[in-house]
Parts: sequence; C-alpha cells; structure tokens
Amino acid sequence: MKEQVGAQLKAVRTAFGLSQRELAKRAGVTNGMVSLIEQNRVSPSVGSLQKILAAFPMTMAEFFTRDMSGPEEVVFRVGDLPDMATGPIEYRLVAATRRNRTMSILSEMYPAGSDTGEDLLTHKGEEGGVIIEGQLELTVAGKTWVLGPGDGYYFDSRLPHRFRNISDAPVRLVSANTPPSI
Repeated sequence: MKEQVGAQLKAVRTAFGLSQRELAKRAGVTNGMVSLIEQNRVSPSVGSLQKILAAFPMTMAEFFTRDMSGPEEVVFRVGDLPDMATGPIEYRLVAATRRNRTMSILSEMYPAGSDTGEDLLTHKGEEGGVIIEGQLELTVAGKTWVLGPGDGYYFDSRLPHRFRNISDAPVRLVSANTPPSI
C-alpha cells in the first residue's frame, strides 16, 4: 500500500505539473515530506494525505481510484470520434475513451428536416452549444428560437427541450453537456 501511495502521489503531482516544492507550499507541508512519501520511505497519515490532496484539489476516493499510470489523451482526431447516434442525426463524441469523463462534447450534424423527435427531451444537468452552419430550431420549456451560424444556447437540461433542422441544408454545431448523457 505504501508503494502505491508514493507512486500515485508522484503521478498525480506530475500530471498537475507541480514540482515537489510547489506541492509542499500549496499543501502547507515540508518539501521533505512530499519527497519521502514519493520515495516510499514514509507512509503519510490520513490527515497529512488529505492536506496534500487538497492542493490539487482531489478527494481521497479519487486519489485511490484514479488511474494515473499513463497520460490521458488530449487530442482526438475527426476519424477517432465515434458516432453515438442511432438515427439520422450524427453525434460525434470527443474523448469517448477518457476515463471518468465529467462532460460530453459533441460535434453534431442534423440532416435537412431532421429532429430529436416529437417527445421533448429531459435529463439531469446543463447543456450548451454553438451553431457552426445552417439553421436550427431550439425549443426549451415551450419557447422556440431559430439559431444560425455563431448563435449559441445554454439551458438547464431538466427543462423539456427539442432540436430541429427546419431548413433544406445540414446543420452543424458543437455542443457540451454535464454530467455526460452520452
């Protein structure tokens, strides 16, 4: 267990781009303590580890369950974005393979005349987006807008909502929602 704590602390510190000295300063502990923990020469108390993790910030549960063995991907090429849709609308998910993803970022394409369905959508969280090309009709809580290139939206996803392409051309947009619904 002691070896896991030292290696994990070093991996987390490195991932956050902190030196041992900077981490010690932020956590209010000595540089020597951070060094000794990372070298597995001492096993920190629960209180000391909590104090150190507060500098990231990170909970104990996240510290012990997060896989820091390798760097997370940062760049996702267009050919690597899986289409998460089951119908004519295309939902290309960014970072589909990322562990513990806390939001969904989508590259969306609505063919002419397509929509999310007659039944209004509702789910936990918030969502927003920006229209890149075309015209999209957005209905939220009984109110409807037509959005064009450069227009954006942001709303509480618990409100009933619907997206519809009312034109003869495709609509392209980039959206995000949290927590991830895809």
